[in-house]
Amino acid sequence: MYEKDGEQYYVVDGHVHIWDARESNHKNVHGKQFIDCFYDYHRNLSPDEVIWDYDTYTYYGPERFMKDVFGDGHVDHAIFQATLLRDFYHRCFGQTGECLDLVRQHPGKLTYNHAYDPRDREEGLEQLRRDAEQMGLKGVKLYTAEWHGDSRGYRLDDPWSRRYLEACLELGIKNIHVHKGPTIRPLDRDAFDVADIDHVATDYLDLNFIVEHVGLPRLEDFCWIATQESNVYGGLAVAMPFIHARPRYFAQIIGELLYWLGEDKILFGSDYALWTPQWLVERFVDFRIPADLPEYPEITVAQKKKILGLNAAALYDLEVPRTLQLPAEADAGAR
Repeated sequence: MYEKDGEQYYVVDGHVHIWDARESNHKNVHGKQFIDCFYDYHRNLSPDEVIWDYDTYTYYGPERFMKDVFGDGHVDHAIFQATLLRDFYHRCFGQTGECLDLVRQHPGKLTYNHAYDPRDREEGLEQLRRDAEQMGLKGVKLYTAEWHGDSRGYRLDDPWSRRYLEACLELGIKNIHVHKGPTIRPLDRDAFDVADIDHVATDYLDLNFIVEHVGLPRLEDFCWIATQESNVYGGLAVAMPFIHARPRYFAQIIGELLYWLGEDKILFGSDYALWTPQWLVERFVDFRIPADLPEYPEITVAQKKKILGLNAAALYDLEVPRTLQLPAEADAGAR
């Protein structure tokens, strides 16, 4: 729990990882390209005092994760978002086993969302069913630009992708997180386009589509889709560090999201370990819209509480202490 100026915030970091990008795990040059691109984002958008050395960044492990996210990071609950990249890494990029071990060791503090690739077809569908049962999945994380043999991406409205979404409905996996943000070398930018969100959100109203990275650099396209689709949400991972590097740009991002999506459909995420949650939470709580951007009203404390944790808690049925709920929600819970 984070407290500032007499206000208490229930924080859900909706986008965290444990990865292994050490040289020993590189399957080819693309493994190094990918982590180097991550590290450039980290160095260029972080305050100097929180920049890591490269070797630590390639693999930091579970103990460092727990310290940075829960010990120092003000986070009450965190959600792992799997990123596999099987064509680039021998043992995948995201470390499923280490993540699941932490989930089991710390029940109530962590949720694990696994990944699937619809290009695995029938075999992948069977694996999804096994994963859902064994991992207790409430959500999945999709990477539409991930390479798969000769394929360099897929669309959510492809026929096989639709079969997987229908399986998610059957299995009770309601939260579909999709990377729709900046490209990462060597992935193709256009494979992260947001247009396919519009199609599947309309067709699968009982699924929640959380567009990670709010579509950047396609923010306007994303906003026009999300304002029309009641089941489309925006995840702030990657957008958050601009609060330091480009505060006016961040003001425009959050201002547009609040205007188009509203305060109930925006979710905080640090994208750890691209960035650590501590400074992002602290700066967001302190953040004010610049006075020379009058088209955007000031962000209220209640809106910040929803974005930092209460919205994600609602999607994942997390139990929020009554003292950390907004008054109307606490009264509804009591009734």
